Amino acid sequence: MPTTFSFETQVGIGPKNTPATAEATVRDVEITAVIDDGVIQLGDEIILTQSYFISPPEWIAAGLTPVNQGPDPLNAGSNIYTASAYYYGTTDFFSFFGSTHTGFVFGADPSFSLENEFLLLFDDNLDFFGFEANVLTDIESWNQFGTSLPLFSQPACFLAGTGIETPEGTCAVGDLQIGDEISSASGRIVPVKWIGQQIVSTFFGPADRMLPVRFVAGSLGPNVPHSDLTVTADHGMLVGGVICNAEALVNGSTITRVPHAEMGKTYTVYHIETEEHEIILANGAPAETFIDNVSRRAFDNFAEFEALYGNVPEMEELPYPRAMSARQVPGNIRDKLCGMRVASFALVNF
Repeated sequence: MPTTFSFETQVGIGPKNTPATAEATVRDVEITAVIDDGVIQLGDEIILTQSYFISPPEWIAAGLTPVNQGPDPLNAGSNIYTASAYYYGTTDFFSFFGSTHTGFVFGADPSFSLENEFLLLFDDNLDFFGFEANVLTDIESWNQFGTSLPLFSQPACFLAGTGIETPEGTCAVGDLQIGDEISSASGRIVPVKWIGQQIVSTFFGPADRMLPVRFVAGSLGPNVPHSDLTVTADHGMLVGGVICNAEALVNGSTITRVPHAEMGKTYTVYHIETEEHEIILANGAPAETFIDNVSRRAFDNFAEFEALYGNVPEMEELPYPRAMSARQVPGNIRDKLCGMRVASFALVNF
């Protein structure tokens, strides 16, 4: 069966300084992956399908080319329209009532451009001519001023079930609350300021290099981590005095990418924010807390942070060097991890 997904509402917007286009009549829009590999990744081509009595105005506003495929046998007076588009990522928009609505961004060009025309699809039924009218204004503001900001795919996080060291012992990350005390790697006790949470759909999956990364027990050092640890690809792990993105450490055996098939249809990720950037222990492995070089807006519960803290100054990053790709990982760290891989392999096969 082809990889398909249905959305409830859509908005088309043209070049900068043009109004957003949305129809008062809400009809589902279906997308289908052109290459059916079970997931839609950034840059993938998709086919839009909608039943309507005219060419969808939102598609035209977004620079897409609707094709009339003929009458819809299930809806008298309507035709089935299709169009080709490319998936760019997601961005969030906000209503007056503080609710967050994630827009999935598509366009006619194979790659995202600041000057593109865009089609935004929403997985909820929005009343753009009533309670959510200001969402259109937010979309127009984004088109005018915000397209230079990166689209969201997935923030750097711990996966559900990760054990975080606290003064009282290990606590699952999903059970932590604001104000709870956790232990830093240096032995300091620090309170939790906020827990960012996001439910990730594997249908709109990241590129392969951004798949979650699994560290088997002992892959970073003796008993580090003390049990298998899975984090998102961009999560920073402190190894040999360098904060390394998890995906930069992948070695194909003891540190591996986790296939989409193992993650289910959705999975939940969490990030811990403390007052300052810290190194804490996740399943016994040193890992960083949230640092705002990634927007908090990527989290599903951003409105909670905004209500609690409003605008906050930028955080100061810990003074460790950072390796964001494999080529930036120092040779001595690569050699160390290679030795751990050999040791782990020997233990498994003893």
